[in-house]
Amino acid sequence: MAPRTPVVLGLVLLAAVGVAAFHFWSVRPQAVRAPEPVAAEAAAPALPPDPLRSGGSGQVSRPPAGAPPDADAGGSGRGQIVVDVSGKVRRPGVLRLPAGSRVADALDAAGGVRAGTDVTGLNRARVLMDGEQVVVGLPPGPPVPGTVGGGRAGADGPGGAPGGPGPSAPLSLNTATAEQLETLPGVGPVLAQHMIDYRTENNGFRSVDELRQVNGIGDRRFAELQPLVRP
Repeated sequence: MAPRTPVVLGLVLLAAVGVAAFHFWSVRPQAVRAPEPVAAEAAAPALPPDPLRSGGSGQVSRPPAGAPPDADAGGSGRGQIVVDVSGKVRRPGVLRLPAGSRVADALDAAGGVRAGTDVTGLNRARVLMDGEQVVVGLPPGPPVPGTVGGGRAGADGPGGAPGGPGPSAPLSLNTATAEQLETLPGVGPVLAQHMIDYRTENNGFRSVDELRQVNGIGDRRFAELQPLVRP
């Protein structure tokens, strides 16, 4: 045997022992640490409180009675109406009131009704419209469209008794009620409702000519109504 052979065999044996030791060291069992639980609050995004759930502390805001749904969402321009209060009140004049106000609110804003004034025919619970006039306690006179008075105006309306010949002054298309519109010649309950529906959908009449666009009003009927109405 050559003198170098034992040395080579010793190196190979030493290398084999090193490889075996590394193999056993790498496959030895190791302790595995369990993962920490994740908090439910961190896993789910924060949601705003639901006032409609049971036990919720929030309250759902509702518009006041008689007010349109967007009365409080449009600021001072869309949330106010302008009315003219005249007659036997302490401070008559043009007043700005919140949308959805009633006749009683207008009377309070005008300082109240004077003592001894008869308000039997005045509907103080009625919701006001923008541009309306409220007349209190004046003696019967020429009908004024869109007004509410303390005498005959509360019973017969500004246009006179239903079924009469029609108003003696032009009737406002933007403030007249269905009963007042029915006093016009050829206008019945159905056509009066069509006129109110058009007024609601288009934010009022800007001119008398818009009557031509109301369902049920032709050229002949428009010619009869034109001198009797105003926007």
